[in-house]
Amino acid sequence: MKTILFVCTANMCRSPMAEGLMQAKLKREKLDGEFRAESAGVWTDDGNAATELAVKVMADRAIDIGGHRSRVVTEAMVRDAALVLTMTRSHAEALCAEFPAYRNKVHLLSEMMGGTSDVEDPVGGTLQQYEMSAQDLENMIERGFQHMMRLANQ
Repeated sequence: MKTILFVCTANMCRSPMAEGLMQAKLKREKLDGEFRAESAGVWTDDGNAATELAVKVMADRAIDIGGHRSRVVTEAMVRDAALVLTMTRSHAEALCAEFPAYRNKVHLLSEMMGGTSDVEDPVGGTLQQYEMSAQDLENMIERGFQHMMRLANQ
């Protein structure tokens, strides 16, 4: 099974939401037997729960990320992923610097739909800020899905 790995800073907001959204998309497209979504953080500790507001905005979309626990991104995760999608340019730069052999797999999530924007970190923000981040992620995943599938199948 091929993995699409989403990476943010602490793996407690953006990347777990993206993982949940992508897993739901894969299920709707009947590709969940071929692909799976995972997430990790470039600067985190293993084992932290997703933030309460991240869990809520996903639950509002009938996506359960309540059991999520943060993970530090490792070389093995990047090596084994078919595609690595970051929330910001700085996340992509950090991964490419740390794991240069896999730089061809690392892309900014917004690039999947032809963009160059970062996904703002809602941590410490309001429910509305979390909702805006979740909506941005959902739009990028929906609009960039076919491009992601092409890259992941290379």
